[in-house]
Amino acid sequence: MTRLTTLDLPTFARATIGFDRMFEQLDREFANTKSQGYPPYNVIQENEDEYTISLAIAGFSMDDLDITLEKNVLTIEGTSPDVPEGKNYLHKGIGNRNFRRQFTLAEHIEVEDAELENGMLHINLVRNVPEAQKPKKINIRNIKTLDTADNYAEAIDGKRG
Repeated sequence: MTRLTTLDLPTFARATIGFDRMFEQLDREFANTKSQGYPPYNVIQENEDEYTISLAIAGFSMDDLDITLEKNVLTIEGTSPDVPEGKNYLHKGIGNRNFRRQFTLAEHIEVEDAELENGMLHINLVRNVPEAQKPKKINIRNIKTLDTADNYAEAIDGKRG
C-alpha cells in the first residue's frame, strides 16, 4: 500500500482543467493551518444548517477585533491591545498578540452574528439554500393503460386520471 505523505498541489493542478479555484482554496487552507495555532478555536455544528466558530481571545475587546467576509472567506483579525507602561510581568502566559484567522465558508453559508463573551468570540453561521436549489420530490403519476376503445376515447378527450 502506498502512503501519501506530501501533497504536491502544483502537480495535481497541471493534470486538471477547470479546477483552478479549488486548488487556490486548498493552498489557502494549508497555508492557514501551517502558519499558527493562535488563537485556539472550535467549530461546532449546532444542527444541520447552523454552525458556530468560537475563538479564545482573552484580553481582546470589541474595539480590538475586525471580522470581514469576502468571497466566502471569513477573516477574523485581532490587534493586540496596548500594554500599560510601568507593568513588570514576572510571568506572562496569556497570549496577547496580533492574529489573523481565516475560514473558507461553503456555498450558501452566511454570517448571522458575532458575540464576545468572557474572552470567547462566537461567530454564528447559518446555511440559507435558496428554494430553487433545494431538493424536491417528483411525484409519479399512474397512467391507466389504454386497453379498450372507451379508455382510448377518454384519454383523447382529456378525461383520464
